[in-house]
Amino acid sequence: MSSDKTLRELADEKGVTIGAGIPARSLRQYPDDPTLAQTLKREFNAVTTANALKMGPLRPERKVYDFDDADAIVNFGVKNDMTVRGHTLLWHKQTPDWFLAWDYTDDQLEEFVRDHIHTVAGRYRDKVDVWDVVNEAVADDGSMRETMWYEAMGEEYLDKAFEWANEVAPNAALYYNDYEIASDNDKADAVYDLLQRLLDRGVPIDGVGIQMHSLPSYQHSREDPEAVGANIRRFKDLGLDVQVTEMDVAYGPDEEFDDRSEHQAQYYRDVLEACLDNGCDTLITWGVHDAGTWLQNRYDVTADPLLFDENFNPKPAYYAIRDLLENRS
Repeated sequence: MSSDKTLRELADEKGVTIGAGIPARSLRQYPDDPTLAQTLKREFNAVTTANALKMGPLRPERKVYDFDDADAIVNFGVKNDMTVRGHTLLWHKQTPDWFLAWDYTDDQLEEFVRDHIHTVAGRYRDKVDVWDVVNEAVADDGSMRETMWYEAMGEEYLDKAFEWANEVAPNAALYYNDYEIASDNDKADAVYDLLQRLLDRGVPIDGVGIQMHSLPSYQHSREDPEAVGANIRRFKDLGLDVQVTEMDVAYGPDEEFDDRSEHQAQYYRDVLEACLDNGCDTLITWGVHDAGTWLQNRYDVTADPLLFDENFNPKPAYYAIRDLLENRS
């Protein structure tokens, strides 16, 4: 018989982390509509900053930081005793407009990155528990992505980023985060090799984040849960922690199921079970409810990929995850 316990209560009991990435506007712009905040703190025990700590939104001018959005999310997590994940210190996308016009030298760029990481990670040294230090450094074909960071510093820009983060946030867990690495493929192999090189060089990296935007389009795919479990074991064999950091499950116009919501529920359950069976105890959805998904009008997929519907009602996917935790010894 199912209990009346919330997802968070069961996750806490089982030592599992179930989180959500959220936009700050959900907490700041609608103070008179606390439904999202109530759902988040009741049902999840972790929160990710989503866009608020990406360089573009964070730095409107070269020497100006706007921490209002990030503070709202981080402080909410701390206040409600949630694990707080900072996303992300270094990424090749969502850089500020002024940055693209800056005629910097390689040395200036290195100094800029060091100061950025010191400032951001240092600000939250006692509040952010986990950092996605570097995001998506490997291209789809398995080569190192040709970014401004790579062009200026070579592959060792990752070493430096992790070292700089560790200098100012020594108690935080430091992760590399990427997509299309949930199962064995050329890109996952390349990320594995990259992580091995980082470890061989003594870089202070604690784990790898696996994005699972499960869509039948663009750069994402719906990975087989058994293959996900096998790849988790492979990364863990390096001595790294593994977490599913960005999950949602959407459908294309040509995908037909007798009951799509039940298929979605089973897929969430199967992925979480594969994670737990293979030593991964964290799953973070990229949003709380369907009305807040980043997939609105994108990639020609359905915009109902999360655990709660547009009115914050729990969906079959929510109950599938809750039941798995409740019945797991």
